[in-house]
Amino acid sequence: MKAALELFAERGLEGANFEQIAKRAGVAKVTVYRRWSSKEELLVQAIERARTVAPEEEIWAGADVPEQDGRLMDSWATTFGDARFRAVLAQLIGSSVTHPSLLETYRETYIEPRRRLVLETLERARRDGRLAAGADVEAAVDMVVGAAMYRMLVGPRDDDTRRYLERVIRQAGLAPGDQ
Repeated sequence: MKAALELFAERGLEGANFEQIAKRAGVAKVTVYRRWSSKEELLVQAIERARTVAPEEEIWAGADVPEQDGRLMDSWATTFGDARFRAVLAQLIGSSVTHPSLLETYRETYIEPRRRLVLETLERARRDGRLAAGADVEAAVDMVVGAAMYRMLVGPRDDDTRRYLERVIRQAGLAPGDQ
């Protein structure tokens, strides 16, 4: 999977065929074909496995709200600040026109489960009075993720990712009080 992710980040979907993946991984081509039915499936699994931070389910487990917020912010800052993640995301977005199934598979298996967790957490925060009663948490999440993706793909790379995300979260109305 590491070979698949490296090739995808370097060359895009066209440069990450099973033959090249097998060659880089040092395995027989049949080994790759036996395990995955498509490049898209392999790449989505490779992207998921390459995460260097805890899955969001672990972030919310057994911690109080401020600790959860800190864990989530650390996770996002690490992910959005990672050069490999930026390269993979750029390739995913770039290939979405010619290979929409790759981005759709990634959305279904990676993005949507995490988005649901974040939305559930924010809904709970709104019910508990930690967010404004009228907060549109879905739109706010889109604003935060959109700003983070823009900054990650085309914005400055030398700033403090965590501080930038904290500012965006405050602007989106998701930070309780005057943090």
